Amino acid sequence: QVQLVESGGGLVQAGGSLRLSCAASGSIPSINVMGWYRQAPGKEREFVARSTSGGSTVYADSAKGRFTISRDNAKKMVLLQMNSLKPEDTAVYYCNVHTAWNDYWGQGTQVTVSS
Repeated sequence: QVQLVESGGGLVQAGGSLRLSCAASGSIPSINVMGWYRQAPGKEREFVARSTSGGSTVYADSAKGRFTISRDNAKKMVLLQMNSLKPEDTAVYYCNVHTAWNDYWGQGTQVTVSS
């Protein structure tokens, strides 16, 4: 069974930085997509960034130029470096692993950006 555990959230002032980490345990196919989503209060969950096992990355427009996703396949980890944070980035951030057969989600980590 695959489990995802996020860490690195917290409270930061606008303009600051945070780095989120997600560690996966269990058996994950080598071909997969690891990514991050977020959900702000009263809003639907939205895509932030993803990284394929082949090395390509995709970002939401809101994340481009400020966030960087990276992954360590050997450690089964995905990271999200978030710079120049804005109050509108405040949300619960969820790690996701997508394979050909399943979608796995972490429990989420809270990111709060104060103005």
